[in-house]
Amino acid sequence: MPVTNLAESAPIDVVIAWVDGGDPKFHEKLKHHLNGKSRETIPGANLTRFASVNEITYCVLSILTFAPFVRKIFIVTDNQNPNIFDVVKKFFPERLSSITIIDHKEIFRDYETFLPTFNSRSIETMIWRIKGLSNNFVYFNDDNFLVRPIEPSDWFINSKPVLRGSWSLAPAPRLFWSWAKLCMQRFVLRKTYYEPRPSFHIGQWNAARITGYFFKYFANGHTPHSVNLVTISTFLKQNEELLKKNIRYKFRNQKQFNVISLSNHLQLNLGNRHIAKPDLAYIQPVGRSKDYIDKKIAYCKKNKNIKFLCVQSLDLCSQTDRDKLYSWMDRMLEVN
Repeated sequence: MPVTNLAESAPIDVVIAWVDGGDPKFHEKLKHHLNGKSRETIPGANLTRFASVNEITYCVLSILTFAPFVRKIFIVTDNQNPNIFDVVKKFFPERLSSITIIDHKEIFRDYETFLPTFNSRSIETMIWRIKGLSNNFVYFNDDNFLVRPIEPSDWFINSKPVLRGSWSLAPAPRLFWSWAKLCMQRFVLRKTYYEPRPSFHIGQWNAARITGYFFKYFANGHTPHSVNLVTISTFLKQNEELLKKNIRYKFRNQKQFNVISLSNHLQLNLGNRHIAKPDLAYIQPVGRSKDYIDKKIAYCKKNKNIKFLCVQSLDLCSQTDRDKLYSWMDRMLEVN
């Protein structure tokens, strides 16, 4: 079946979470809700989590370039403007109407008491509430990019999400270390304010336990994530107290579950066995060797199976490395 026909018969939308951490209004709001506490005492309040160095532009352009079948792109923000429309108008003028900015107030309607939030896990818990979102959608962080052409079947097969990851044993060592460190900090060092760093894997494990997995969990990585709207919305509507508990934290918290992991485990319980490798190149450029970025770019070029790229904490890397990466993306996306 041609890609266009498949996309028309089963629309696929993209949701991107984005924040401009350099916005003075955002800083004032953040400062107010820190309640006088130092950011260093709140693991989820580190400014690099909110930093933006134009990743959103390359994220959107990569989708329009390599996944032209995507019907709509929803960018979720907190009353901010990603300034994406001029560049889209320049390179993809026919796709301007495909892009919509969604404010947190829309997805938190009827739950406004939990706003504002500075917590990506809380926001992800509510993205299924976007009005007009297709039943099949793909969730991106703004540091996710496509580096090769994508087909709908890379994300959905017969309207079932493709689950990218692998099974892993319960993260017992992480859980024990987190508990031991919590006891040491609070009861020995008397740092009563101490909160453990929210672990990416423990967040997934929390989701797995909700869905009945106690000795193992399906671990996903930093790829774009395929989600079935009906499956996740039905579960969260039926478990509203669980939803409220997950969105009550202003900043990321160890007790939260990862909603993408929840979606994956619900799919597994429904018999979905469309499991695939991550097909991901992961870049964390801070404190690396001078040729780190060059090697990663070469890796992406050489390995034809690499479809996805995640670049974390790009704001903390050197300007030279950032320029290298963006120059490569400019050539790849033909937007010089």
